[in-house]
Amino acid sequence: MRAVVTRVKSASVTIDGACVGEIGQGFLILLGVGPADCKETCHKLADKILGLRIFTDENDKMNRSLADVGGQVLVVSQFTLYGDCRKGRRPSFTGAAAPEPANSLYEQFLTECQLHGFPPQHGRFGADMQVASVNDGPVTLWLDTDEL
Repeated sequence: MRAVVTRVKSASVTIDGACVGEIGQGFLILLGVGPADCKETCHKLADKILGLRIFTDENDKMNRSLADVGGQVLVVSQFTLYGDCRKGRRPSFTGAAAPEPANSLYEQFLTECQLHGFPPQHGRFGADMQVASVNDGPVTLWLDTDEL
């Protein structure tokens, strides 16, 4: 799995003109699923992301976690994180998981967030979504479970 995690002051996702998910301070998580990913991968990635200490403390050091600041999460499926741009100008997405298993693991990741105490706001798998965010810092991290 791959994730881009952005520390935000607020974020939202809109589908067909209707806001379907919205948070205040927290993490906007763009989540991509690969063909070798499984429930264990979801657990591992959720545990890592939700425990990140990237909020500043009283000494202006990144030392506080999502739980420490009472933050929220917004999760948006993003198969394009598996885009391969090495050849030509049009990315290939053959490295992403097929839609059915990817959707199942996306839902599993949402469940993991819930189990970790962060009921997620989220988009809809496969939908054309508009995502808005007010980035905080900005602080943006890339995580790949192949490298954790």
